[in-house]
Amino acid sequence: MQVLVLNSGSSSLKFQLFYMPEATILCSGIIERIGLDDAIFSFKTDKDSIKVVQAIPNHKIGLEILSKQLLNNETGIIKSTDDINIVGHRVVHGGKHFTDTTEVTPTVKDKIKTLSSLAPLHNPANLEGIEVAEAIFPNAKQVAVFDTAFHQSIPEYAYKYAIPNKFSDEHNIRLYGFHGTSHKYVSEKTIEFLGKGHSKIITIHLGNGCSMTAIKDGKSIDHSLGFSPVNGLIMGTRSGDIDQSIIFHLADKFGYSLSEINTLLQKKSGMLGLTGFSDLRDIQAEAEKGNKSCQLALQMNAYRIKKYIGSYAAILNGLDAIVFTAGIGENSIDMRQRVCEDLDYLGINLDIEKNKVRPDKLTVINKENSKVKILVIPTNEELEIAKQSVKLFEN
Repeated sequence: MQVLVLNSGSSSLKFQLFYMPEATILCSGIIERIGLDDAIFSFKTDKDSIKVVQAIPNHKIGLEILSKQLLNNETGIIKSTDDINIVGHRVVHGGKHFTDTTEVTPTVKDKIKTLSSLAPLHNPANLEGIEVAEAIFPNAKQVAVFDTAFHQSIPEYAYKYAIPNKFSDEHNIRLYGFHGTSHKYVSEKTIEFLGKGHSKIITIHLGNGCSMTAIKDGKSIDHSLGFSPVNGLIMGTRSGDIDQSIIFHLADKFGYSLSEINTLLQKKSGMLGLTGFSDLRDIQAEAEKGNKSCQLALQMNAYRIKKYIGSYAAILNGLDAIVFTAGIGENSIDMRQRVCEDLDYLGINLDIEKNKVRPDKLTVINKENSKVKILVIPTNEELEIAKQSVKLFEN
């Protein structure tokens, strides 16, 4: 059985084609910097490795480029679209409707669309990926795996907001949590590595979108993102935590509409708003050149992560491991070092030399005397999605 997995981020599209249940990777790749003129399309098989820099204005165009490459006579991997049995899709927001992996139907698509206002950078792209895949692979089963599902274990006292009860009871306004597939995958790898019956872990997913999860005995008990994926950590274009009164100040003092404020916080804030760049690689390069705004933004970013580490260590009542994952977490030596500095009180002691890695497997980067393990684990949301997609049709 061949399973194509599409993982749409806010500015990226990762993909892998698996032969299941063996989990053999037939091809993999990523489309990065979607929306920019210098977007990057990378495609890899056992025989070929392709990298093209070109303008990719949106996810739809990116998916069309991918489908053409899959069918390419010389460097492609499939002979016909009928070779694909299942297409598994990451969908960010499942709201109250979806707590588990689901086969896509017209009703499911309608519900994903209604939730787009809660995840405007993601759900529209996720839905577009589903609809394009339906057209390209008409005989494949389409499956949605929701980011919010892993966080259903968060207790009520942690997911409920201190607003009138009717909003949570009648309108389901609560913390949902995101990046669940990634947090689940790396936490399971960490638990296996620790070999303990009980564990206290903080997983740190750092990419264009960022989030952190407090995980006790394999269960999510708190998470930095909430009702929508805009609060918490500082992200590529999203603000993260702000004082809510700023919204009213922008409206009352400067005449911003609610739509304009939403766009400001979702698409024009974060690292982009602070520096003019949304890609951390560009920001780090500018910081090294002496750009003060970029230097401050990096400091702010790490500071926010450290605050969450402290608060999650408190609610976990201890800590066995912290885990860095996703594009920035796996590849930014500088950001990991910034985050781990001056956390020795919590038993977190980074080994500077061990940290100088961009690993392709679980790697330990703490000093021998560190009470807390510091791990870098490449996330594999695609494999997790493939497994859940196949499992859906096993019975």
